This record gives sequence, structure tokens and C-alpha cells, in this order.
Amino acid sequence: MSLPQTYTVPDTIRRERADKVLAAAFPELSRVAWQRSFDAGLVLRAGVVLDKKNDLHAGEVIEFAHADVVPSELHASGTKLDILFEDAHMLAVNKPAGMVVHPGAGTKDNTLVHALLGHCAGTLSGIGGVERPGIVHRLDRDTTGVMLVAKSDAAHRALSEQFAGRNLHKEYLALVSGVPRLLSGTLDGAIARNKIHRHRMAVTEDGKPARTDWKREEAFLPLAALMRCHILTGRTHQIRIHMKTAGHPLLGDVTYGWKDYGKLPIKPERVMLHSEMIRFTHPISGKQMEVRAPLPPDFKAMIAALRTAAEAIANPGKRG
Repeated sequence: MSLPQTYTVPDTIRRERADKVLAAAFPELSRVAWQRSFDAGLVLRAGVVLDKKNDLHAGEVIEFAHADVVPSELHASGTKLDILFEDAHMLAVNKPAGMVVHPGAGTKDNTLVHALLGHCAGTLSGIGGVERPGIVHRLDRDTTGVMLVAKSDAAHRALSEQFAGRNLHKEYLALVSGVPRLLSGTLDGAIARNKIHRHRMAVTEDGKPARTDWKREEAFLPLAALMRCHILTGRTHQIRIHMKTAGHPLLGDVTYGWKDYGKLPIKPERVMLHSEMIRFTHPISGKQMEVRAPLPPDFKAMIAALRTAAEAIANPGKRG
């Protein structure tokens, strides 16, 4: 625990939440650091422990200290990562299919975090907590492609603010069942957790706003289509649930309605979704960055097989 400090609420504050007042007064400290201090009972007013939601008023004296960051007990793994970009502050990783981002129920030592601990050798930002060092966003187990990771706390805060403020550009490639009639469009449906199946999401009236702009990149009539999806929000399973709602579930996505009718030239072994590109502002230099991840082999093989199958359907009498 850090040494205790005091802070007098200035006259400009009439009535405002404690966490907001203190975060604004000490911008060098993250909201997560303040959250740890509130949770540990280390923020007091007149000797009484404050809750982060309590209001503060001008002239009040606040006593506080900061909780120690507990060192991670996770062990580094020697898993080799595909690094797309790296400097002293951050890195961009090309996540493979089948890799879980951070530890959880049922995971062992094969997560992205374990691999990052080995690659970065203790330089990851601790803001994400002992189980999620450096992590500022996530991809599903089956989803491949670009992920950004913070090495410093300053980079973590800046990147997290860009994700939260929707100030970056994310594009995904998806293979979907069937072929949309239009060449492009927008899917705008609020998303919340499915009230019956808690591991799924659903489009509901009381969910959080979610918008996906899509463009049909290639059609493999009548089997499937390659879609480019730009998500303006980052809800869990957003592209998967939006495309399912539009009647075109992602190939391999049995959770959201895809069924294997035996018509595809090869069977997908996972949900066919790839995070191809992220355009963002470098968290320290302010430079505009764009990082792209090449399509993985299984995705390219599926596209090639679909092209061949679609050609055979369109020209049944043609022999190779």
C-alpha cells in the first residue's frame, strides 16, 4: 500500500461522485487504480470509508492511499506469437484460431496472456488486472486477426479510451451462409445477453446500441459470401448475432444458427471470422497507425473451395 495522502475538494466542486472527482484531480492515475483503492477501503472522509458513488462537496478533506498491484501468478509460456507491430509502448498481435485471450474457467496455460508474458518478459501494463495484463480488448476463441496490447499503463489508458470512445476503425472479414441480395448495408440492432441461454447474445429492444456496416466482397452463389464488416460498436458477438439476425449466419457458427447441410465443399472447423484491420492513434506518439493481419490458411482454403464449387454449380457441364 502507498503512503496515505490528503486531498481537499476545491470550491469549484459542488456535488459530484467521488471516483470522478479524484480521477480528474489525479489524471496520472487510472480509474482502475482508483477502483482498487475504493474496493480496498482506502478512500476515507472524516475517518469513514467512502464508496465511489458517494458525492463529494467543496471543502471536504479526503484521505486516501493506493492498493498494491498484486503480481500475477500466471506463468509465462513459450508459445510463439505472430507480431504485426511492436515498440516500447504497445504491440499488435495476429491471434490464431483456438487461442483464448485471457485465463478463465477451463483454460490452462495456453492463453494469449500466457504467451504475452513470455514474449514481453514483465513489461505488460498491469491495469487490466492480474489475469488480463496488457489486454485492452478481446477476440473470441475462434476469431483470428489483429489484437492490440498495451505494455505501459499510459498506453493502456489511451488505447482503452479509443475503444470506449469508438475513436478507431475496425474491419473484419466473414464468410456467411447464403448470399445477401444487396451489395452493402447497415445492421443496427441493440444487443444484450440472451435471457435463456446465458452464453449467447441476442438483438433486443433493451440492449446496448450496436451498429455494423457491411459490404459484400465476393459471392459464391448460391452457397456463401465473403463479407467485409466495419463495426462502429464493440459488443460481444456483434457481427455473429447481426449476421444471424439478417438471415446469413457465419459459416461454422452453430451457436448462432449455422447448420451443416452437406452442401459446402469443405466443412468449416470454426467460426469463419477474421479481424483484418485496425486503424488507430498511437497511444504515446499520436501517430495515425493501421495494422493488418493476413488471412489464415483455413480461411483462404475455404474461399478457394467455395470459388471452385460456385463455378461448378454455375457451369455444370464444364469439365476441368
